Amino acid sequence: MKIIGKRLTSSVVLTAAVLLSPLAACSEALLIAPQRPVPKTYFGLHIHRATATRWPETTFGAWRLHDAYVGWFSLQPSPSQWRFQLLDRYLQLAAEDGVELLLPLAFPPRWASAQPDLKGPYQPGSSAPPKTINDWRNYVRQIAQRYRGRIREYELWNEASEPGFFSGTQEELLELAREAYQVLKEVDEENRLLSPSAVGVGGHLRWLEDYLHRGGRYADVINYHFYVPEHPPEIMLSRIRQVRVILKRLGLEDKPLWNTETGWRIENGDGTPEIAGAVDHRWLQLSAAQGAAYVARALVLGWAAGLERFYWYAWDNQNMGLVEPGSGRLKPAGQAFRSVSDWLIGNIMQQCSEKQGGLWECTLLRSKGDEAKIVWSTAESRRYCLTPKRGHSIQAHLLSGDSNTLATGCTNVTQQPVMLVQAADSG
Repeated sequence: MKIIGKRLTSSVVLTAAVLLSPLAACSEALLIAPQRPVPKTYFGLHIHRATATRWPETTFGAWRLHDAYVGWFSLQPSPSQWRFQLLDRYLQLAAEDGVELLLPLAFPPRWASAQPDLKGPYQPGSSAPPKTINDWRNYVRQIAQRYRGRIREYELWNEASEPGFFSGTQEELLELAREAYQVLKEVDEENRLLSPSAVGVGGHLRWLEDYLHRGGRYADVINYHFYVPEHPPEIMLSRIRQVRVILKRLGLEDKPLWNTETGWRIENGDGTPEIAGAVDHRWLQLSAAQGAAYVARALVLGWAAGLERFYWYAWDNQNMGLVEPGSGRLKPAGQAFRSVSDWLIGNIMQQCSEKQGGLWECTLLRSKGDEAKIVWSTAESRRYCLTPKRGHSIQAHLLSGDSNTLATGCTNVTQQPVMLVQAADSG
């Protein structure tokens, strides 16, 4: 995603299987989460200016290098010139914090573009396929060899279902996929290639199915951008289900499904204005409190729905960021990201269920051996109670990072998730 000029299709598609729709009247949903500890790599970020932005004050394990100035046009500005300094620095930063990198392979420089004068998202010609397959092979091989064993995850193009990002045909994209897959595996069998990311519904889902029907063999991971910028995060669930139906139909249901880009507009608390025209005016603009709630709910539900990675767009974005653009301080949304990563990493989520009236309840088995509930309401505030076990009390952990003991085991549940833990009494 390049933030300028971003437009997304956001219509809600509800089918007879309202199982996954939190907006269906009197519906109940049940999501059985992967029965394994949530890994650090589930929590992914985009960081636009990592060498200038203060390193994220949160636990995360994956970094997608999109809109980070390391596209093909930045790395190879001329046939004989390579500029690896910035990408090398990113490798150093990631290694220091144990973060895995995902590098999109996309966006040729003008000299390599099949349409060098075509308006592109970054520079003329950047949305077109390369004019020769040899230039593409050389680009992929240079990257794979230089970063062998240090970058093992690559993505074939960003939002290729959007003509503004990819102006070529699916046949041309399939050729790029086949060649990239072969080169990456030749250099290191451990390398993984993601399918081209798609975004939106309707024609974008048809595009995905058409592509995977012919090119699924060249993807180790299925890649989608589950944006729902005009809606609350629960709407993601219907989008995830639609993609899974396609994968099942194509016999690709065993491949991992990653959400490599999602975000919402979140107000800046330091007075920094948005970049005018950067996002569609129909997108919701979330208050600080709403931003925290949406971040937390999206992350919890993404894991419950079986997504193996969730890359937030973006840590330091001026319109959709988790930190204040001026000061770099955490927004409440950034604190929510940190809190949810603390809640989930290393623990097993058993299930999430939606009760009548918009109450959501997710059950965690924590590595400490105790049980916790993550609860929120998509509607009005609800009274929620847990009965303490003998010798225990109920501790409420808030998105702010604060916690308190509930004397009666009851609390008012709002749109902001809270984690309730059966804590053994001291003494």
